Amino acid sequence: MRTTTLTVRTGGHEVVHDLTGDCAEFVRGHGDGLLHVFVPHATAGLAVIETGSGSDDDLLAALADLLPADDRWIHAHGSRGHGRSHVMPAFLPPYATVPVEDGRLMLGTWQSICLVDLNVDNAERSVRLDLLSG
Repeated sequence: MRTTTLTVRTGGHEVVHDLTGDCAEFVRGHGDGLLHVFVPHATAGLAVIETGSGSDDDLLAALADLLPADDRWIHAHGSRGHGRSHVMPAFLPPYATVPVEDGRLMLGTWQSICLVDLNVDNAERSVRLDLLSG
């Protein structure tokens, strides 16, 4: 198994951060297998979505509708609505697995691997990449 950990600066705002380039570089030249992407944080998740055409903003808007940043959350430390960040991984899990063929990610034409972070209290995230050779 081949492993690395990325450090992603998400800043102090909600973000959909495209990891596809980093993932593609990690698997390049390493044959066939499965890329497993994991975010070891209780308040971040991963999504395989289209980016760059507004879908990333649409995702953040949908999450804001589904999980509003208000005072309804029992888990209430940190910024307003912080509890929703702890609920989000139930909808966007902290992991994704993508097939790799001949050192290339087998994503669809418009698919990207993205870190989704609603937690404005944590400006830096770790993302673990594991390539399981086939």
